[in-house]
Amino acid sequence: MIKKITCIECPQGCQLEVNVEEGRVIGLTGNKCPKGDVYGRQEITDPRRVLSSTVLAKGLEIKMVPVRTDKPVPKSKMFAVMEEIKKIRLTRPVAVGDVIIANVLGSDANVAASREVGP
Repeated sequence: MIKKITCIECPQGCQLEVNVEEGRVIGLTGNKCPKGDVYGRQEITDPRRVLSSTVLAKGLEIKMVPVRTDKPVPKSKMFAVMEEIKKIRLTRPVAVGDVIIANVLGSDANVAASREVGP
């Protein structure tokens, strides 16, 4: 079966055609760079995304602090990661990149602040 996907690894947006049999990639065409090959294969076998969200802050200059994962997490864990993020209540100032949740759900990704927030 041929699956058509658009690569999102660089601005070229290559139109990939991935030949899949029994859940395995047996061929891939359409990529103009090596990143497309890696992306296309992973998108079929283990799709992942960077997750951006906000956490509630108490006693800080803003009420919601933007956060994001520092690396992609499996799409199958996205809702569970969101549930973990919902549990957080920040009460201390943070800098960009400060880890809010380390190794969230064993995914090897950290949830980190994406904005500096003072008291």
